[in-house]
Amino acid sequence: MTQTTDIRRVAPLHTALTLAANGVPPLPLRAGKVPFGNCRTCAKNACGGRPNMKTPGPCMCPGVCHAWAAATTDPRVLNSPQWAAAWRKAAAVAYHPGGAGLTVVDLDNAAAIAWARATLPSTRTVATTRGEHWIYRGVMPSRNDVRPGVDIKSLMAYARWLGIGNGSMASLPDAVHTLALRQPSTARRALQAASAPLRGQGGVCPHRTPAFLDRGIAMAEQRITAAREAVHTTVYRTFLAVLSTHGRCGCLTDAHAARLFTAAQTKGESPQHCTDAWTNALTTLGL
Repeated sequence: MTQTTDIRRVAPLHTALTLAANGVPPLPLRAGKVPFGNCRTCAKNACGGRPNMKTPGPCMCPGVCHAWAAATTDPRVLNSPQWAAAWRKAAAVAYHPGGAGLTVVDLDNAAAIAWARATLPSTRTVATTRGEHWIYRGVMPSRNDVRPGVDIKSLMAYARWLGIGNGSMASLPDAVHTLALRQPSTARRALQAASAPLRGQGGVCPHRTPAFLDRGIAMAEQRITAAREAVHTTVYRTFLAVLSTHGRCGCLTDAHAARLFTAAQTKGESPQHCTDAWTNALTTLGL
């Protein structure tokens, strides 16, 4: 029995090949609904994270690399030995909506669903763990937190594949385009404030001293602002440094994270790139 035949028996790959045959570029997800880490050459975004990549995958790396940019409809890539280990370990399958000519309005709770039903034209709907995906024909820039509990996933983003869903797919409405022009409500992944004292610290978190924390955030903002090249890498490494110092004690707030995201976006980073860098830093630190 050949290696390719063995790989095809893996359920996530079978789903991915079916999607690819229908023009939907898939990619594997590991536990926690996050992409597999970048290849050794691109680890920790050393290559710059492909900030200018505007088309669906495959990424120029042979393995599963750069999250959404790895998505591809090429069965030779999906079946390649470089992807085999990822498929065996995959906990789920995702896809690049923009690469399939689609936009997903991700509704994360009952309130968001109620808003969509009262505001947006009906379209194909897929149930998620906490809410629904509303899928429209057409593409647009992705954006998170366009309103409470609502994300837009299209170009340069990925969404979990949760089945075909119900209903007929409608064209992307102007209301969704308009929604994406609004300022995001908060940083995508804000840390909760500490609700209990840390062990061995006398009941006081040493990082909660205003001067210490504010100085650290200000230095991080300055580091991002001063970057002249490899901005994406600088942003990631700065996020990693801040989270390694302050992430485990819970002293970071929405306002702190928003300051860092604002500094990064001022340098040209998209909200999605900021979210990816923040999430990658959290994953690296095991937070």
